[in-house]
Amino acid sequence: MMLHLKALSPFARGGNRLCFVHPLHPDRCIKVRRPDFTLADLRRTKGFPKNLRPLSWFDDNQEEFRVMEDIAARLGEPAFALVSRCYGFEGTDMGLGLTSELIRDGDGRIARTLKQHIWDNGYSNDLKTAVQGFGEAWAAIGVPSRDLLVHNLVVQCESDGSIRRLVAIDGLGSASAIPDRWLPRSALLARSARKVANLHERIANLMAARARNEFPGTHGLLIHDGLNVPAAPSVDKEPT
Repeated sequence: MMLHLKALSPFARGGNRLCFVHPLHPDRCIKVRRPDFTLADLRRTKGFPKNLRPLSWFDDNQEEFRVMEDIAARLGEPAFALVSRCYGFEGTDMGLGLTSELIRDGDGRIARTLKQHIWDNGYSNDLKTAVQGFGEAWAAIGVPSRDLLVHNLVVQCESDGSIRRLVAIDGLGSASAIPDRWLPRSALLARSARKVANLHERIANLMAARARNEFPGTHGLLIHDGLNVPAAPSVDKEPT
């Protein structure tokens, strides 16, 4: 089965990937590489010795899939209160895509990133409480992650606008040369706690930029809300 994405509008655009609402499952998204920025292009941006690594090393989808498999095996169900689920790969007309849970608000709209939520609404007491709860759970479980960036977390709201939870949708895994599974649990928990502390610092920096009216860039801004998508889905079945 081939999913047709080219005629659809992505709801988000990252440095290396485009994110689409899954044509058959509105509660899932599918991430594909940007056609204008290949793995070879990405490798050329890296310095020595990283630019000597094989192209597969730079594939974000493959790396995310490995990380999510590891999280499911080591941490189990409690982790998925904090991170989006991964459903594996599917073929698309834009190459192999990685399918994962699409976090939507109670009114059906795609949840906004923490960055966009703060920029639009400020840092309310309810949001502070949600961030605090997320951080405590993150540190207690020891979820492996790179830096917790404000555009890699989404704020899921109820239909009345109240905040249900925060969810990490990207930036998982570790940039360390030592795999997390080789570290003692105490080291993993300490690393997670540092990531949470850094998140609070990033929020403070975003609030300072907001006070100065310094636009923080387009990373993490939704292109559409997932309800009003102009193009209809299309699927081709492979011959059996």
